[in-house]
Amino acid sequence: MNQDATFMQKLFPILTNKDVNKRTEMMAGLTTFLTMAYALFLIPSVLGDAGMPEKSVFAATALAAAIGTFIMGIFAKFPMGLAPGIGLNAFFTYSVCIGMDIPWQTALSGVLASGIIFLIVSITGIREIVIKAIPTNLKFAVSAGIGLFIAFIGLKNAGIVVANESTFVGLGDLTNPTVLLSVFGLIVIAILMVRGSNIAIFIGMVATVIVGMIFGLINFPDKIISMPPSIAPTFGVAIKNIGNIFNPQMILVIFTFLFMDFFDTAGTMVAVGSKIGLLKNDGSIEGGSKALLSDSVATCIGAIFGTTNTTSYVESLSGVAVGAKTGFSSVVVGILFLISLFFSPLLTVITSAVTAPALIIVGSLMCSSLKEIEWDKPEVSISSFLTVILMPLTYSIGEGIACGFLAYVVLMSFKGKVKKVHPVMYVLSGLFIIYFAVR
Repeated sequence: MNQDATFMQKLFPILTNKDVNKRTEMMAGLTTFLTMAYALFLIPSVLGDAGMPEKSVFAATALAAAIGTFIMGIFAKFPMGLAPGIGLNAFFTYSVCIGMDIPWQTALSGVLASGIIFLIVSITGIREIVIKAIPTNLKFAVSAGIGLFIAFIGLKNAGIVVANESTFVGLGDLTNPTVLLSVFGLIVIAILMVRGSNIAIFIGMVATVIVGMIFGLINFPDKIISMPPSIAPTFGVAIKNIGNIFNPQMILVIFTFLFMDFFDTAGTMVAVGSKIGLLKNDGSIEGGSKALLSDSVATCIGAIFGTTNTTSYVESLSGVAVGAKTGFSSVVVGILFLISLFFSPLLTVITSAVTAPALIIVGSLMCSSLKEIEWDKPEVSISSFLTVILMPLTYSIGEGIACGFLAYVVLMSFKGKVKKVHPVMYVLSGLFIIYFAVR
């Protein structure tokens, strides 16, 4: 056994029988960070649309990602990187703040509340009940629906899809230089992904920025490195506004935050755990409870700093592919997120033309779960379809979930399978009915 392996096993004993190497773990951590780095600039841009100060959000995002990933690596000893989720980010801005006209300060309190509930769910045995309560098909439908929603936002922000008085939506002006810049970014990312690049989104965004500056569509930044921006404008806002969340509208928002965060983490955890040999025979993951707990704590910390739900990134699989087996790689990711705090001036070059292609690609990847849905069962296919299609068409992830879940309960009841529907689903359906009645 070499010294590197001994060092790693003392720090992360959960994998004492694994042949690990410090250099490999460091390279894996770097790879994971690069595949996630786009979030540092995409998230402030999206939250900026909700009226939040982008520089403060950038700092909050980097800090939440760093601390959350440190906790994941040191406490859970799991090779996963954490950062505010893109789907959750879009829901916060476009469904909650813009769609429901809820101030970002109140919405941030909703994020904190969902994190606290997630923390309680993770500590107790409630998490198992929740996992079993939501039908697997609807979990896949929610993931795909969020993907469509994110892609639609990307297409709109790029100017590829625009409003049309006759048909509601239509094709934008493809001769517009800014639209063409987004199309260029989309093509670059797509080609890189086809070629098997693990950092396609990151490289694509960089290439789009460079081309945009060459053609005068994006201004050159005044500088590249500076002291980290202040988080004062967003720090503690979630706590100050916690009294505004006690109404049916915010209950739906909090549930949606919780649902998306919980299953994002659980799905990523299973994917990563199975790759590194932590998947047990009963389908659970060794150290999974600590991973969920780490994620919930990270969400609470992120909300207090001033950003949306901090969740586990499936991009962590890129680090696993390089050789990540322990939480040491997560520690490396956390350090890199701290270093990134000094690059906030680059926010000025991350325009909607740069972020739109990333949103479209991320959305397309999330739609892969459509293939897992049992489309041959009407009670499943109809409710799943409503979940998926109503998210982009109502411009609300929460209302898409509500309609899909309600449809499932009703159809299962008429199918004569009342007892096969978990009681939690009936409770949720009742809450959704109340929400629609008073909204």
